[in-house]
Amino acid sequence: MRSISTLTRADLADAINRKVGLSRAESLDLVESILNHMSDALAGGENVKVSGFGTFLLRDKAQRVGRNPKTGIEVPITPRRVMTFRASQLLKDRVAK
Repeated sequence: MRSISTLTRADLADAINRKVGLSRAESLDLVESILNHMSDALAGGENVKVSGFGTFLLRDKAQRVGRNPKTGIEVPITPRRVMTFRASQLLKDRVAK
């Protein structure tokens, strides 16, 4: 089985540091700034689209009735907002290679 690693904020900052030449601290600040801007937009109810990568979409889910699988008792599920990610076709094609 293939080992799956995780890309972190520090990895992104290191890539910026190598390619752009900013200091490590400046690179990390840039990554944090971008992520904060995206988070603020989502928190404000906006969708976030990164061309060639994908779109973070907000969806409002209505209240519905669920069922406890163990007891079978119906339970109301409260309305809520969820975030989904839809990958761009470019990203899908690149991952499929």
